[in-house]
Amino acid sequence: MRADLLLDAVEGLDEALAAVDGFDAVLVGGLLRPRPAQAGGLSGLADALAGTPLASRVAEAAEKTSAGGGDEGHFVALAAARTALLGSVHDALVARVDEVTGRPVADPWAAAPNSGEERAGNLLVAARGWLCDLARTGWQGIAHELVGGAAPVVSAMLPDPALRRLATLLDGFAAELAACCPGASLDRVPVRRWADLWARALLLTLPGAASGPAVREVGGRLLPLGVDVQEHATAVQAQVHAVFEPADGGVPRLVRASVSAPKPDTVVGAGLWQVLRPHMSLLAAVGEGRAVDIDAMPLTAEGDLLWDDSRARAGEPADVFTSARVALPAAAAFAVSPLDRHPVRIAVPVLVEGYGVEGYGVEGAGAEGYGVEGDGVEDARDVAGGVVLDVAGCRLRVDTDRVPAAGPLTPQAVASSGACLGLLRWDAGEFLLQPLAVERTVRKKPVAVHAGAWAGGTSDKAGARAEKAATDAVVVLRERAGKLLRK
Repeated sequence: MRADLLLDAVEGLDEALAAVDGFDAVLVGGLLRPRPAQAGGLSGLADALAGTPLASRVAEAAEKTSAGGGDEGHFVALAAARTALLGSVHDALVARVDEVTGRPVADPWAAAPNSGEERAGNLLVAARGWLCDLARTGWQGIAHELVGGAAPVVSAMLPDPALRRLATLLDGFAAELAACCPGASLDRVPVRRWADLWARALLLTLPGAASGPAVREVGGRLLPLGVDVQEHATAVQAQVHAVFEPADGGVPRLVRASVSAPKPDTVVGAGLWQVLRPHMSLLAAVGEGRAVDIDAMPLTAEGDLLWDDSRARAGEPADVFTSARVALPAAAAFAVSPLDRHPVRIAVPVLVEGYGVEGYGVEGAGAEGYGVEGDGVEDARDVAGGVVLDVAGCRLRVDTDRVPAAGPLTPQAVASSGACLGLLRWDAGEFLLQPLAVERTVRKKPVAVHAGAWAGGTSDKAGARAEKAATDAVVVLRERAGKLLRK
């Protein structure tokens, strides 16, 4: 792994992000009557697209919008320009990661055949109109009446599976905006996030944009690498990253398999596995350290397995770090669809070994400074200041905020480790490492600690205590829900 390349500047990256930031700042005040300072953000976006197939349309949209005459077509062009710029940033960063890892480069994106079917065009038009009204008003002008306009559109979309992706996005976006109304009283606006949600939703209202990637059925062996847990107050998702070895002897591939479930906000920590576990046998295999044999399992063109328990069976024991050292270096990624090309999506499995550890911003600090006792047992969950890995003289910051509380992996375990398997991400102008598992020495023996170790259940004392507490909470909630339904 060429860690030094992670610190080298990527040509054109800062300029592309500056153009995006300039446009995002315009959305804060709104596109109805942009002030002269805001007009500069629009022209900057158009200049960044000069020489591309979008150049003329974006230049016209920027000019019309600057004069206060922008319409829905112009706003769509601006959203497309912003998405294309972030897509170019994504591609440049992924190319850099490919250099760092030395793995096979992903195949070019091949779009799924267009069925030609256009469904519920009136709902897409209604959603587009609401999003354009938001853009005209700006984040500082949002009010409950405007934000509430999304509710009937979302309600009409949800029954249609083909529109559910957009409906879910609109519903979540509207809920965030409603929680911040009125916009004029906001001390801080999440400028990049709301612009991301707005642009993505607006492009998904175009006919055919929300169609899923091509799907084919595959068979072979799955070698799990780790679990990324993403939690919200009312929902949770576990995404398993793995290496797929095709039965026909083809090139190994990096794949993902995800399961999501709604939850009450009182179910946290180890309790998350109880709402996820019944829906995915792969989680049990991760917890037990086993491979999984799959047959005729649907796989999308983006590398996502559409998990079906009936098409999978537990295989032989498979050590995660053995898989990372032997199978991972030869595994190729899948291409990313155009609308998903965004820096925030980057999550590349990598194995880092032979590093030193220091506190973030504390030169030369050792693991002993982080609450790690002499026998390697943690006495606290937080590591003050974070953790930085010194990989061949290059400082790689560990994103300890992403370490889930639903497993035994802690920042202290990372700080006292000698090998780390994680997801390489990019955020706030730098590459970060999200740990999925680490190898550490305890009483002179190598011990692996996994974020998803409790996914299939555990006999670990700490995990068992957390599981029992979560079980009690889930039982009470189910009993109360049953009483309400009987009424």
